[in-house]
Amino acid sequence: MQARQNAARRDAPPVDPAGAGREAALAHYDELARLGKALSSPIRLRLLDLLRQGPRSVEVLAERAGVTVANASQHLQQLRGGRLVEADKRGQQVVYRLAGSAVSSFFAELRALAEALLPEMDRLKHGLLVAEPEARAALLARVRAGAVTLLDVRPAEEFEAGHLRGALSVPLAELPARLPELPKGREVVAYCRGPFCHLALEAVRLLEGAGYRAQHLDLGPPDLGADDLVTGAAAPPARSPARAAPRRKR
Repeated sequence: MQARQNAARRDAPPVDPAGAGREAALAHYDELARLGKALSSPIRLRLLDLLRQGPRSVEVLAERAGVTVANASQHLQQLRGGRLVEADKRGQQVVYRLAGSAVSSFFAELRALAEALLPEMDRLKHGLLVAEPEARAALLARVRAGAVTLLDVRPAEEFEAGHLRGALSVPLAELPARLPELPKGREVVAYCRGPFCHLALEAVRLLEGAGYRAQHLDLGPPDLGADDLVTGAAAPPARSPARAAPRRKR
């Protein structure tokens, strides 16, 4: 038996450590490309941004993204294949969530890179009145000091998943009917999902039309991350690092 094992070792092809290392180095680009493929759709990016606000069912994601349930489901499967989202079955519904807080951070960094490199982003920022850092910091300081009435104009379930401390949940659709709840002599600051969300801008127009002093804060809970101004968990932490997750057979 020992003699046969020794002979098998002599006959085995020599190991090429350099070749194996080269193959691994090249293969890691394939893995990066999986993420690139998963992110290569505006609809999938929209779904990811919605999931930064908290876990949602396919039906709710489809409605918020403005696509059919079937279309949303297909795109979510692509994101799941890239290990960017996870899903649970809850009764008759499938509920999706981000695979971890690193996914939310990556989305923010991707958007920041686009702002740095793509001129068209400047026009979009101008149209959405995205603030300069100094003006944003000054407004945040007033929010922290409690000097304004702070409104979260996202849907109520997004508020429940995570919101800015001291904010009132007044979804945009309810704002006209709830204006009498707001003190007229106090400035109102509205926020929604982040710098490229239009809900807070629409809220400011409604408020100003009703005689309120108002402006919008162009940050949402995911943009502030672990800041103590955020309460709740809009982007839940990963249960385990993504790189430690078991690989799926192809």
